[in-house]
Amino acid sequence: MDRALKEKLVDELGQIFESSGVVVVSRYEGMTVAEMQDLRAQMREVGGSIRVAKNRLAKIALDGKPCVSIANLLTGMTVLAYSEDPVAAAKVVQAYSKGNPKLEILGGAMGESALDVAGVKAVAAMPSREELIASIVGCIGAPASNIAGAIGAPASNIASILSTIEEKAA
Repeated sequence: MDRALKEKLVDELGQIFESSGVVVVSRYEGMTVAEMQDLRAQMREVGGSIRVAKNRLAKIALDGKPCVSIANLLTGMTVLAYSEDPVAAAKVVQAYSKGNPKLEILGGAMGESALDVAGVKAVAAMPSREELIASIVGCIGAPASNIAGAIGAPASNIASILSTIEEKAA
């Protein structure tokens, strides 16, 4: 790998570290190519990515970035999982590591906050952006549907009372 290519890779990694909502560092020793492709596909589905990079170049890219705290995790065969959504990458890696013990979560970073293994699991347990939006929309829409039900209820009550009176009269 020539110097220009290394500089380009360091720049790309720097952008990843700067713009990602969460970065999860995991050890992938012993995983097959098919398993890694499966992990990449699952990560793509949620808008995240997986990146395998030389640890030395990743440490250079981390210099001066908010998530510099993960530099000490970059030893051995490591893979970086990242996403703009602060929960998506952690959810996928956590779920995948449950089914595949070859993927070992080492930690990560969320902005300037360093995450240990328990921190990554806690982030993975949080609702995703889409789930939060859905719950907010549900909370906003619930009062409106209650009001519509309350307005419509008296009319249906009057109609049922009238039909009951009509049946008795007949």
